Amino acid sequence: MPTIPVGERRLDILEWLKEPARHFPPQRHGDLVEDGVDADAIAAKLGVPRQVADTHLSLLAGIGLLRAKRIRRRVHYRRDEIRIAEVARMFEKGW
Repeated sequence: MPTIPVGERRLDILEWLKEPARHFPPQRHGDLVEDGVDADAIAAKLGVPRQVADTHLSLLAGIGLLRAKRIRRRVHYRRDEIRIAEVARMFEKGW
């Protein structure tokens, strides 16, 4: 059975990004809901260095649970609800 890259911090990120305006302050560039939250804000909320947050975000984006969008020099992340629903269905079927 494949290993699922789940961890408390990654689950926190996914949970916060369900309602980004509730969990993150407004950003200078980009809309929290439409464009996503920048990696610096996620790192600050996690209380970790940016490189640590980047590792979590890259993994979640790599498996398709997050979408990444570059706005100016920053990468913003938002949930991919369709992919999250697909993964949830796989687990419901006993994957």
